[in-house]
Amino acid sequence: MPIDEKYMRRALQLARLGAGHTSPNPMVGAVIVGPDGTIIGEGWHRQCGQAHAEVNAVASVKDDSLLKESTIYVTLEPCSHYGKTPPCARLLIERGIPRVVVGCLDPFEKVAGRGVAMLREAGIEVVAGVLEQECRNLNRRFMTAHTAGRPWVQLKWAQTADGFIALPPDAGENPLHMSTPVTMKLMHRQRSLCDAIVVGAATARIDDPALTTRYWPGKSPLRVVMSRGLSLSDNLRLLTDGRPTVIYNGVKNAVQGVVEYVKLDTTHPQAWLQDLYRRGVTSVMVEGGLRLLQWLIDAGAWDEARIEVSPRRVGHGVKAPRLDVPPIAQYHIDGNTITLIRQNA
Repeated sequence: MPIDEKYMRRALQLARLGAGHTSPNPMVGAVIVGPDGTIIGEGWHRQCGQAHAEVNAVASVKDDSLLKESTIYVTLEPCSHYGKTPPCARLLIERGIPRVVVGCLDPFEKVAGRGVAMLREAGIEVVAGVLEQECRNLNRRFMTAHTAGRPWVQLKWAQTADGFIALPPDAGENPLHMSTPVTMKLMHRQRSLCDAIVVGAATARIDDPALTTRYWPGKSPLRVVMSRGLSLSDNLRLLTDGRPTVIYNGVKNAVQGVVEYVKLDTTHPQAWLQDLYRRGVTSVMVEGGLRLLQWLIDAGAWDEARIEVSPRRVGHGVKAPRLDVPPIAQYHIDGNTITLIRQNA
């Protein structure tokens, strides 16, 4: 097992190289170890729609004859179905690899143990569950989406040292600036890792945000606005800049260019979270405001919170959400403090 863990850790390193590029697919890494204990092939899933980690690892092996005496380490169960690419389990069988070590099983309904079963039926030795928790945590967005039937939800807000996320609307400084240039870039990196970004109607009206990843070289997520009564001005950037936006509301269904209005029962978060899941969204970042954030907290419809605290004090304004869960980590970056909280950590 210690040897298996050693190579699985390398596979995890490789898998992380796909961060921000593979969704809605998971990040996966693969390492092939030859009969003399040396690594003869490596690969990772680089981008959704492209070759999977196992395919890239096998293709990197210079001497194919070694495969019949090798072990392949894969962070996630090899797929068993035809999707955008052929099944990886079939590839491993055809190449005669005699031993497969799997980090964790795939919860996706078209795989869900079938990949391991296919390999074992072909006479291949399969060891599953090596560094399972680390492998599951790497793809916590993907895992949550396909076990809960909704996207993984990250709450995000910035607050002052005295606990305020905004000044009163007539105070003349909204949005309230608390992030530094460094923490702003890191936040945009977090945006690039999510499929969608969500704000409430008040945030859209007051801040007029673009909700893009302009400070990080990554994809911009789908923009989502919660506006029960459609109290949005027609000149907001979310409606006029030509980028896709979904607006969940209680008034109408309509499509205007790249802006889609979806009429839903918005009394519980599950309605629009399930609709996003049906659209292929596996993770969302919720950036506020207070009513939306607290609504999700009170409903238990969240998985992680990222809270940035500035040393600045303002003395009055809109109080930060209430979240009584202990943090799992804290980082001090550029004078601010980033706190991570996970539900059921």
